[in-house]
Amino acid sequence: MVQRLVFRRRLSYNTKSNRRRIVRTPGGRLVYQYLKKPKKVPRCGMCKERLRGILPARSFEKSRICYRKKTVKRAYGGVLCHKCVKEKIVRAFLIEEQKIVVKVLKAQQGGAPKPKPKK
Repeated sequence: MVQRLVFRRRLSYNTKSNRRRIVRTPGGRLVYQYLKKPKKVPRCGMCKERLRGILPARSFEKSRICYRKKTVKRAYGGVLCHKCVKEKIVRAFLIEEQKIVVKVLKAQQGGAPKPKPKK
């Protein structure tokens, strides 16, 4: 005869948070073993690539993990990957350079900028 299995928790529905596996104990009994949800690896906000150096964990586990395993000591560490940070810095530099070039060209063409007449 097949041994009956009894839920250890009250929730009987087959939800994502209530996944279980049948396991045989050393005493020969069959019991339900509740499974944890899989951990997700954090991803880059721009390119969606996996972030290196950060421990994958569920949100409730992160409070128990030390700070150095949750982040990277860099600008945008733990949010963007190294490639996207480099790209962002270069883009910002080029935009600033372009602004300076525009200012210089305006100064060369018209001398001092003329004030606009008021209506």
